[in-house]
Amino acid sequence: MNISTFSAFKSRNYRLFFIGQSISLIGTWMQKTVVSWVIYSLTHSKFMLGFTLFANMFPSFLFSFIGGVVADRYNRYKLLLLTQVVSMIQAVLLTALIFFNHYTVAEIIWLSVMLGIINAFDVPARQSLVYDMVTDKKDLPNALALNSSMVNLSRLIGPAIAGIVIEQYGNAFCFGLNALSFVAVIISLLLMKLPVYVANPRTKNILGELKDGFSYIKRTPDIAFVIAMLALVSFLVLPFSSLMPVYAKDVFHGNASTYGTLNSIIGLGAFSGALFLASLKPTTNFRKVLAINTFVFGAGLVLFAFTTFYPLALVFAVIAAFGMMSQITISNTVIQTTVDPAMRGRVISIYAMAFFGMQPFGGLVIGSISEKIGVEATILAEGIIALLIGVLHLQFLRKHKKKDSN
Repeated sequence: MNISTFSAFKSRNYRLFFIGQSISLIGTWMQKTVVSWVIYSLTHSKFMLGFTLFANMFPSFLFSFIGGVVADRYNRYKLLLLTQVVSMIQAVLLTALIFFNHYTVAEIIWLSVMLGIINAFDVPARQSLVYDMVTDKKDLPNALALNSSMVNLSRLIGPAIAGIVIEQYGNAFCFGLNALSFVAVIISLLLMKLPVYVANPRTKNILGELKDGFSYIKRTPDIAFVIAMLALVSFLVLPFSSLMPVYAKDVFHGNASTYGTLNSIIGLGAFSGALFLASLKPTTNFRKVLAINTFVFGAGLVLFAFTTFYPLALVFAVIAAFGMMSQITISNTVIQTTVDPAMRGRVISIYAMAFFGMQPFGGLVIGSISEKIGVEATILAEGIIALLIGVLHLQFLRKHKKKDSN
């Protein structure tokens, strides 16, 4: 690790964003952990874990295209501020529901749907705005990698805190802490000094601008391939995380703390992967790193699948999560550094669709398959699929290299 690992912190706006978002994301991961734990405790159904993931992410898939157009048409800063306020309201409603102890699975799922809709507008606005937060655009890849570090440090800390809080103070307290955490990110946004917003002239309606976004991706095969591979990983591999409550409770015979630790260990691996990516030089061949780490991801899952010795399973989970990190971060980096600025919101929304949108469908499929063949065999199959996707990345690299040499 060197000074360049944190070069994006030279930008004041990005520093503010990083601090506020870090606090908020710890609360977000606490909420995610508690929601999964509550659902599995109420239903003891692996399918319902997948369905909860579907309920949270499918709305993001459904509305992400509109969210991308809105991020390109309107003030991204104000849009992001609005989504944070509405997210806090959702967290308060969930806290009240659990606190008064009159909740059902259906009510929790409906609030998950609400959060999914919010995220459809939040992600394109937030990811697009990072470009404006960074003063020196050479620091953009570093900022995106630090974003991933932030998310995964939160994933490391949040579930661990959640496991302790659930046992000591109950579910409602956990949800309440998440609601409170949004205050930090709202304050950080209010303290920013961004360039004056200049509205882009609108010559088409929302549908026409959305069509332009798809046409742009079709004309840009480098971006199209990255999004297609991310969609495959999100659909067939990333839903492995929805099965972690089953591993915690049934495979490792643990409790909420076991589940929190397992999630935190995955966060540790992902955080380590993100820091590794942040330390890379801007001239690094990120596509090659993506290919290699896809193999690391797959190998980690294959090793984790049938390991019943808990400490060793945690080691394999770290390896898998380290490789997993590249799928998200490098895909975002390639897009942000090559996309036409006028198309940034729309292309990022399609990236978000590939990442968030395919996971809910994958969650349903993986949940159903695991009911029939078991969680261990399911995770093994997901690892093998990741290895095959790594092969596709290598083939693309060879074609790209051959094309450049001609």
